[in-house]
Parts: sequence; structure tokens; C-alpha cells
Amino acid sequence: MTDPAPARFFEGVFDRTLSNLRNAWREIAESARGVLAGGPRPETSADDADQLRHQMLSCLDGRGGEVTARARAADLGRTYLSLDGDGRERFLRLLAGEFDVDRHEIDRCCHALIDAAGADQRGAAERALRAALEPPRITLLRQFNALPEGVKFLVDRRAELIDLRQREPLLAGLEEDLKRLLANWFDIGFLELKRITWESPAALLEKLMAYEAVHEIRGWTDLKNRLEADRRCFAFFHPRMPDEPLIFVEVALVAGMTGDIHALLDEAAPIGDPHSADTAIFYSISNCQRGLAGISFGDFLIKRVVDALATELPRLKGFATLSPVPGFRAWLERQSRAGHGDLLLPAERSAIEAIGADVPADDLTALVDRLADPRIATALRDPLTRLCARYLLHERTPAGRALDPVAHFHLSNGARVERLNWLGDTSPKGLQQSAGIMVNYLYRLSEIEANHEAYRGEGRVAASGAIRSLLRAG
Repeated sequence: MTDPAPARFFEGVFDRTLSNLRNAWREIAESARGVLAGGPRPETSADDADQLRHQMLSCLDGRGGEVTARARAADLGRTYLSLDGDGRERFLRLLAGEFDVDRHEIDRCCHALIDAAGADQRGAAERALRAALEPPRITLLRQFNALPEGVKFLVDRRAELIDLRQREPLLAGLEEDLKRLLANWFDIGFLELKRITWESPAALLEKLMAYEAVHEIRGWTDLKNRLEADRRCFAFFHPRMPDEPLIFVEVALVAGMTGDIHALLDEAAPIGDPHSADTAIFYSISNCQRGLAGISFGDFLIKRVVDALATELPRLKGFATLSPVPGFRAWLERQSRAGHGDLLLPAERSAIEAIGADVPADDLTALVDRLADPRIATALRDPLTRLCARYLLHERTPAGRALDPVAHFHLSNGARVERLNWLGDTSPKGLQQSAGIMVNYLYRLSEIEANHEAYRGEGRVAASGAIRSLLRAG
């Protein structure tokens, strides 16, 4: 089979999902004929706004019973899907602007609460205020929960709103409402952990290929290799989105700690015996639904997978990642542009300058692009691994969290920075983001809780002696 280009492949997966959704909703809408007549044009106009408003109000009036309510919601959703980009934005602005809270009613409820005499009046005033603080659009959005693929529809709408709110402040409130609604629905208690294998449905395997965000799956052979006997792939699913992974992790079962992603993904390498492995390497964690950004399940995923693997394979003693350092090169470039003269130690500078006059010691990021030259790779190994240790352990965001997002994720989960791997990923992406360096974060079960508390409470990063010795060298 010829593998399609990644962009076209992803579009094909998305288009099939969208087509299935439209067909399902058409059948629901047609089950209660006469609910609506026609629909707005794809681009929408001023005249269409009245029809959209009428559709939204019909969804809220509650007349006609459950079947009619589902039909109205389905028809409203089909209307939205029929619109072009500008039409969808106007649809969302209408929903955000005209179906927000009634601020005069909130003021009235606040005054009633202040003036309440006695527990009964105060209780009634508090209930009225709570009701007034919930905008009608929340009620409307909840109706999609009853539709097939309705929750997925709302997740995708939030993904759109995350982008639109940057230039349309009116939509910020709608995006926040939808995030709160989804956060309640996607509580970790509702999620199911499933193992994905080569025998899983083809549609799910296609989505795995499309959603992989760390190390691109190059085709079906690559995917099969990642699902062989010495590998595991686990994902969280929601009961209202049974065919859509929320987040998944890929694991290699190996002997000892691995530091080279190319060796780990080598399709020609022999398949190992999982029962003789002593270490599980988490080498890729991908969030699949952008509309669930800010709703975290990754920490729960790793802990659940560790438990599942330890139960299945009792010989496993080590649980570690092989992770990129996606912010390292950008940080290095900022340091160079700022003219920080302390990046290189005297011996490191001398080693780089000894290569030749065409090698600029003050421009480390330019040298990263020349790591194929073994002389440059040798000269850069010590300074870049030392600077990467500094970046991971000491560089912070204004909020006090680790500057590198992957580091923050694993440190929050209770891992420790165990080992840096020079030239662990020499792919174009690995060089562009991480200067070719990969890091092992170690999950030592007896230390996870203490590491988590130290990082969250004091900002203290757990690290091995080998990592801390790199900092002492500087």
C-alpha cells in the first residue's frame, strides 16, 4: 500500500468522520420533520441571522418532547457544518453575544441576596443567582451531548474558538464556558484506558497515525513495528467518543535505558521478548483533541499504564521516558541573541575554535545545523549537554514552572531528570527543537509522590547525580 502524504492523510481521516456525523444528524433531524424549514446559505447574511437566532431559540424553548429537542439540536448542528469559515464565525458570535447571561437579572439577584432576611430568603436568592449566572448558551450546548458524535462536535468547536478568540474577544466567554462544560464531562473517572494493537479497527489505526505528534508515523509498516510484541500503545477514551482517542502513549519494552530514538524505531531491528524486558520506555505521548487543551489526563495516563504494565510483566523494574527537549534550541537562540558571554567555558570555546576559522564559537545554534560534521559534533557535545542540564533544571517561566513544556509535564508527574542523550534524535525536527538531545525522565515508583510534591510546592527539580555533575562543571 502506498502511504499518502501526512497532510492529505489527516484530511481524509477528518473528512470521513465529518461525513459520518452529517449523515447521522440528518437522520435524526428528519425523524421530526417540520422542526425547521431550510437553512442559511454557507456564507450567511444579515437575513440568515434571524433564521439562526430562531433555530437557537427553538432549541431552548423545550416544547415538543425529547425526540423533537434532539431533532432541533441535530438540525442546528447540521446548519453549522454547512457554513463556510466566515459563516461559522458569525454563528459563534451570535451564540456568544445574544445567548450570554442577562446582566440586569444578575444585578437584581445580587440585590435580592443582599436584602434577604432569614435563611429561607437567602437560600432562594442564592439559587436564583446561580441560575442567572448560567448563560442560556450552556443549556443549548448541553443538548449536543444527546446526539451521536455530539460531544466530539463540541470538542472540535472549542478547538475553533481557541483560535478565534485571539482576534475576537467576544468569543472568549463562549470558549471558557465550553471548556468548563467539557472539563466536567471529561473527568478522569469517566475515561477508559484501552490498549491499541495491530488488530484494532483500521479507522482507529488511521487516527493513531494522524494524531501522532512527537515522532511521525511514516506509514503502515512503521505503525505495525510500533505495535509489535515488544511494544505497547495505550489510550484514554471517553464513552461518548468511543472511536476517538483523547491521548495515547507509545511504549517500548527493552533491556536497560534507551537513549537513541532512531534505534528504538528501527523497523529492521529484531523483535524482542517482552517477558525478558526489564525497562519500559515511554517514547511518545500525543494529545489527540486540541479542543481539550487545558484539560489534563496525561499524568493519569502514565500512572495507569505503569500499573497495567507492572501487572502484565512483573519483570519490569524501570519506567522511564525517551523525551525531546522541544524548547531547548529556541532558548539557546535567545541566549545567543542577548549576547550572554558566559554560555561557553574557556575550554569549550577553545575546542570549538580549534576546528577552524569558519566555525563561529559565538553562534552555537548555527553550529547545530552542522552536527553531521563529526569534528563539530565532538566539540559541541560537552557545552550543549551542560547547557541543556542548566535549561531543564534552572530555567523557569514567570509562574515558576520549568520552561520546557515536556519537562514540566514529567516533573509535575513525579519523574526525575535522569540522563541526557547526545544526538539521541538527529531528525530535522530533533535538531530544530532539541539540538539533537533527548532526555530520560525516570519514574521511580517509590519517589514519585515526593518528587511531585517537591516540584509543585517548592519548584525543586529531582535530578540524578550525573545531571547535577554537569551543572557543577559550569
